[in-house]
Amino acid sequence: MKFYSTNNKALRVSFQEAVFNSLPKDKGLYMPEVIPQLDPYFIQNIQQYSFQEIAFTIAKAFIGDDIPENDLKAIVEDAINFEAPVKFLNAETGVLELFHGPSYAFKDFGARFMSRIMGYFSKQGDQLLDVLVATSGDTGGAVALGFLGVEGTRVTILYPKGKVSKVQEEQLTTNGQNIRALEVEGTFDDCQALVKQAFNDEDLNAALRLTSANSINIARLIPQTFYYFWTYAQLKSQGMKEVVFTVPSGNFGNIGAGLLAYKMGLPVSHFVAATNVNDTVPRFLQTGNYEPKASIQTLANAMDVGNPSNWVRIQDLFQQDTSQLKGMLSSYTYTDEETLAGMAELYEKYKYVACPHTAIAYLASQAYRADHPGTYASVFLSTAHPCKFPEAIQPEVYSHVQLPEGAEELAGRSKQTTELPVDYHTFKTYLLVNN
Repeated sequence: MKFYSTNNKALRVSFQEAVFNSLPKDKGLYMPEVIPQLDPYFIQNIQQYSFQEIAFTIAKAFIGDDIPENDLKAIVEDAINFEAPVKFLNAETGVLELFHGPSYAFKDFGARFMSRIMGYFSKQGDQLLDVLVATSGDTGGAVALGFLGVEGTRVTILYPKGKVSKVQEEQLTTNGQNIRALEVEGTFDDCQALVKQAFNDEDLNAALRLTSANSINIARLIPQTFYYFWTYAQLKSQGMKEVVFTVPSGNFGNIGAGLLAYKMGLPVSHFVAATNVNDTVPRFLQTGNYEPKASIQTLANAMDVGNPSNWVRIQDLFQQDTSQLKGMLSSYTYTDEETLAGMAELYEKYKYVACPHTAIAYLASQAYRADHPGTYASVFLSTAHPCKFPEAIQPEVYSHVQLPEGAEELAGRSKQTTELPVDYHTFKTYLLVNN
């Protein structure tokens, strides 16, 4: 399989090059030259396969012979070694729990798969691989734990000072070894801009072997399709066939993976993008004008993105046909006050403790059903464990959180960070001096 840039479909690179280059020089994003179509028999009988078997089938469709089959199976089995269960709140509404990995967030799927792909290819070279990543919260912890101790790699994580939760900060700043954290005096969009500028700096790329661990990297996007297929397998085993997915959306990589799964043949009735007040995409769907704006800090900090990078991939999937895209994608936006009410409602009605992002997805799933009644299964994604957001959840609700194994041990570790202004020259100097 070859990959092209969303800004230049004539460009063709290998999977390995797309993974390591991360961002094409023309500042587009890599996409597969052909959307692989899965065997209809596989889809029709998907409930007969394990999660790992489903993941391997999808990965093989994208990667082909670039990685031998036995090696790819080993990568998948090592990376995807935790569950993603659908738990039904009632007969028609289920929550897909994606927080059972080591960092308690959905980004473990992409980060662990990508780290092992990069580690596999890095064995073929002798230059240290420098992984740059910007995070609004969960990506940093997932990448830190995914790459921790991976030979031949060094990770530099940029995060906005004062705009991530305590647990999120502990996960990305207390590891040491090959993981470095930069505390940026700005927003997530500022962090992301610094990373993108680094990838397009010829001098810096001549000195360092740079790659990205953000969702702009195609190796992050592919594994996120796995759990959409796995969800459908779980639904089919219960006799359900029609599904609407509601996805909390910030940088739009997660829902982009869902739409990619749909294009591969996954039967999905509709997608709903649930956002906080960072509503660039909802405004676009309403007006047809894509107008990014500065991000606004909210309780759902992982969604505080004013200019979602992955939106170009979604438009590319639909060949820039906005009417076709709007036929498959709806969006709803919620304030912090509504988010708090959503968390309270989930606990009062179902005794379910949810993080702010999950609550926003729940609210949007209910709004879509009210607007579109039907017999379909409504599955909303829970993207992070509530233990990561003690400051954002009402105390009377948070008191019912059951901490996952290892969460308490985090608090005893020492924070290791370097503060950085929003200045590219300073960032570049740091990378070169600390090489």
